[in-house]
Amino acid sequence: MGYSDSLIERARRVSPGGVHSPVRAFKGVGGTPRFMVGGTGAMIRDVDGRDLIDFCMAFGPLILGHNNQGVQQAAIEAIRRGWSLGTAEPYSLKLAEFITARIPWVESIRFVNSGTEAVMSALRVARGATKREIILKFDGCYHGHADAMLIRSGSGLAEATEPDSAGLNRGVLDGTLVAQLDDEAGLDAVFTKHGHEIAAAIIEPLPANYGLLPQRLEFLRHLEKLCRQHGALLIFDEVISGFRLGFGGFAGVHGFEPDLVTYGKVIGGGFPVGAYGGKREYMELVAPVGPVYQAGTLSANPVAMCAGLATLEQLADGNVYRELESLGQYLDGQLGAIPGVTVQRVGSLFWPILADKAGPIRSLAALKATPAKPFGPVFHKLLDAGIYLAPSAFEVGFLSAAHSRDHVETLARELRAALG
Repeated sequence: MGYSDSLIERARRVSPGGVHSPVRAFKGVGGTPRFMVGGTGAMIRDVDGRDLIDFCMAFGPLILGHNNQGVQQAAIEAIRRGWSLGTAEPYSLKLAEFITARIPWVESIRFVNSGTEAVMSALRVARGATKREIILKFDGCYHGHADAMLIRSGSGLAEATEPDSAGLNRGVLDGTLVAQLDDEAGLDAVFTKHGHEIAAAIIEPLPANYGLLPQRLEFLRHLEKLCRQHGALLIFDEVISGFRLGFGGFAGVHGFEPDLVTYGKVIGGGFPVGAYGGKREYMELVAPVGPVYQAGTLSANPVAMCAGLATLEQLADGNVYRELESLGQYLDGQLGAIPGVTVQRVGSLFWPILADKAGPIRSLAALKATPAKPFGPVFHKLLDAGIYLAPSAFEVGFLSAAHSRDHVETLARELRAALG
């Protein structure tokens, strides 16, 4: 029995399930959650002093790897100056200027504390701008745990006994419509019936919370067209894909200009952060300029702002993205050669599916039609072999600038052995 076993027993006495975010409880894979104490580069260390190759990377923020020295130094210097100010300060200004100067359609940005908070605020702006109530989301896309978005969402509910959370405000849910991914005809039907009521359509342009479900650009263009035709705002939730696929996220890589965008994860360098931004005409509706209220005591925390800027400065020239794409292509070849494994990858995000080779899975219907082997036993064999994946079959993996081909080869070798 490792130290994690005794820690989880203690933790369950003082916290629900002994964790502070559900997937950490290992419910989807069984067994004892592994308690981690730190990490360096591509490695994460558990409480027993064992180092594992980390392909979870804190669920995405650590694009430069654990303990990147530039980010660490920026955070330490921020702490030395004072880690919470509650005032206007220059650190968020520098980060905002850095972003808006490089993403032309993000004309204004507001920093908050989480992706959930960013989505809540962006939806409020959309309702304020359009004077409409209805929000359209997509089955399998996760946008945080606000009531209006916890309906047919992501992997955190994929293994729950009920499809949605208990305790939701049914009146709030009445203001949410759900459409299917990868289905233009269904989208047409929704807008034909409700287009005049829809304040905004929100989508992960690269859905990455219920597996990785890359969408056809034609589908996303069709959604964009329908929003424009019906006067609804288009919101891209790029909490995961923002600053990970490229500096401008999915929108920048593929030439989209959503009305609003939400960010998180990479934008804070691994510290708690979220942001929403977009076209000035909508962001100027936010208090104190406009009538849409949003506030936060710890918003634009100096440590997160400085760590975020130190991260983005290392990404701005595009070299990291090119290196990650090259490594991702190598991963495709290594994992794709394993019998019984299908890999879906976009940039540095990858999803190994324990199923025979199939066409691209772009929707939950296609996912449910793809029989796969149980993930739990394979996860634990990899864990024993020194590899840490996210503890759910529906979570994606992340490559970082700290990973090498050797790390990928080790993953492929041990995955092949675990399936053998």
